[in-house]
Amino acid sequence: MKVARFHPKARTIIQEFPEEVRRELGKAIFDLQKGAKLGMPLSRTMALVGPGVEELRLKDRSGAYRVFYLARLADEVLVFHAFTKKTEKTPKTELDLGKKRLKELLDEKE
Repeated sequence: MKVARFHPKARTIIQEFPEEVRRELGKAIFDLQKGAKLGMPLSRTMALVGPGVEELRLKDRSGAYRVFYLARLADEVLVFHAFTKKTEKTPKTELDLGKKRLKELLDEKE
């Protein structure tokens, strides 16, 4: 089973998500750790952030939540960015922050 490694800032944001959303997120990450390939509507590719990057798409009554992850590594799932989605299109600032945090985790691994 793969290890799930979180960017510290993503972990902090996820801890503020509603309990129901966190529970659904935990199940999805566990499935990724077991090697499952998730598809729509739960997960979709985010090529704008980087090759192999996908986003988990979670919703509840209070809003929409997004979590960027990279699961294609052999031994781990990287969870590197999380945010509450407030617009139809993902803001460029969130995409740029996702790219930055992914690079931080990948540089740390080397």
